[in-house]
Amino acid sequence: MTGLDVFALIVLTVMIGSGLGIWAMLGMFPGKIARERNHPQAEAISVCGWCGAITMGILSPIAFIWAYTNPAATLDGKLSSDTVETEGESSPVQEANA
Repeated sequence: MTGLDVFALIVLTVMIGSGLGIWAMLGMFPGKIARERNHPQAEAISVCGWCGAITMGILSPIAFIWAYTNPAATLDGKLSSDTVETEGESSPVQEANA
């Protein structure tokens, strides 16, 4: 083996390793995002993220969108009364009761 062959083998090994690392990070990110945002379905999102990684990205967009959704919103668009309020803003339920 010449020096160029060894260099090519090293480059190939680094590329395969970085590809596997990127694959693992993309599978892990939806669950991590959901846990950081205290999503009640974080484990299901994590499973969906790993299934998306296994299927080479088919379910990954669904997992990322699901991780960023607000499950407290109801179908009519109003937030339920048990959601966390932001500073300086009151919920529509509190304004109606006032």
